[in-house]
Amino acid sequence: MSDNIQNILSLFSSDSVAQLTLKRLSAEEEFPDLSRHHNHMASVLNLDLYRRLRQRATPSGFTIDGVIQTGVDNPGHPYIMTVGCVAGDEETYDVFGDLLNPVIQDRHGGYKPTDKHKTDLNPDHLKGGDDLDPNYVLSSRVRTGRSIRGFCLPPHCSRGERRAVEKLSNEALASLTGDLKGKYYALKNMTEAEQQQLIDDHFLFDKPVSPLLLASGMARDWPDARGIWHNDNKTFLVWVNEEDHLRVISMQKGGNMREVFTRFCTGLTKIENLFKERGHAFMWNEHLGYILTCPSNLGTGLRAGVHVKLPKMSKHAKFEEVLKRLRLQKRGTGGVDTAAVGGVFDISNADRLGFSEVELVQMVVDGIKLLIEMEKRLEKGQSVDDLIPAQK
Repeated sequence: MSDNIQNILSLFSSDSVAQLTLKRLSAEEEFPDLSRHHNHMASVLNLDLYRRLRQRATPSGFTIDGVIQTGVDNPGHPYIMTVGCVAGDEETYDVFGDLLNPVIQDRHGGYKPTDKHKTDLNPDHLKGGDDLDPNYVLSSRVRTGRSIRGFCLPPHCSRGERRAVEKLSNEALASLTGDLKGKYYALKNMTEAEQQQLIDDHFLFDKPVSPLLLASGMARDWPDARGIWHNDNKTFLVWVNEEDHLRVISMQKGGNMREVFTRFCTGLTKIENLFKERGHAFMWNEHLGYILTCPSNLGTGLRAGVHVKLPKMSKHAKFEEVLKRLRLQKRGTGGVDTAAVGGVFDISNADRLGFSEVELVQMVVDGIKLLIEMEKRLEKGQSVDDLIPAQK
């Protein structure tokens, strides 16, 4: 056990944890029934591990039951492996590492506790990306999340912490200038006209309805201290206090992913510096990269995606295999659970942790170019067998 974990655990003995939660029953009596569950948490957690971890708490009081609640309440889908756990603060990943390290390893392709994450937010390292065919690529976007050190994460934060995050974010974002200059809209203060405009722009996030988010406690006190900031050009957007402290998004019409990624890197770097000037860094370490609420978003937290027309390729027998080999994933343009309309898909990187930001965007750029080349071949009635890629 590392000194860091030992120091944290020394603050909370098994007796003090029990006192915090009043009278406790035995681990056997409290252990959740996971017999029909299909998520990463359920595949790792057993009674012995639960018995050991329930004696621990982070300095802010987050316990193992808070970590696993979303996975307990949502058994999952037989064909979709969800994560099944969340972090309540930065220390969660250390204190409950006996559970979370195996979950992270399973979720992120064998990423080991000894591995170190790579961060690269230099858009000059991206090759190409400004030449995706606009006849096929309708729009491009890059998004990530950021957590502000010193505050609990959304599943565990207090009202006051959430409001402090909003105030700090509003002050920092208000200092952006030039192409990044914009305005903050607090959800609770929005007029109907402002709401409708943001809905029309596909900017507005509403109260979470996903059982995964509700079970974790992220919707408490809604819409208090939640809001949306965007620049005047509506190409750079920040969500405040949704699933993470911040969700940062760069986007625009067409296929110039290089422009989108450059704005993303520039804006993100400026925001981080503005927070540091106010005495707050983003949560980051050399093993997990940027720390976010869900273990699935560790590392870069980055999803680079395009809305692309692939009516013929999407019907090809090897479409799914090609996406897998390119380390890409698809969803409908309305979100993860929606179907494609008119052969238009939202295609993005499948990985988050273990690759740098530049590497992930490069995978998307190179993969989309290949998929468009295949689509053009199929339009002419030609074979694409010689274009099937090797596994990345």
